[in-house]
Amino acid sequence: MEKPKCLSCEEPLSGRIDKKFCSDYCRSTYNNRLNSESRKIVRNVNNKLKKNYRILQSINTDQKTKTTRDKLLEKGFNFTYFTNLYTTKSGRVYYFIYDQGYLPLEEDYYALVKRD
Repeated sequence: MEKPKCLSCEEPLSGRIDKKFCSDYCRSTYNNRLNSESRKIVRNVNNKLKKNYRILQSINTDQKTKTTRDKLLEKGFNFTYFTNLYTTKSGRVYYFIYDQGYLPLEEDYYALVKRD
């Protein structure tokens, strides 16, 4: 009967019958490789959220301000990525990236707010 091999480096294993890896390094390498694609997606979305957050934070230095769509786009803002929505009693929808939010106004203007 052939000895089982390490799932990462394929070296023959010795020791327990149910052993899958020859070392902690091989176990970590195997699992990192296995999970890398899903982590990449999460990392990319988080990076876009962080960028949007930094842009809103840099423009909205007070608790409230007003800006244009062009200014946000010029800085690289991506309107597709936000963390949550807040709808007021009057039906206006604020888009939030963590505690920084924006409200679309008329003529491509946006009200920027910071939630406490």
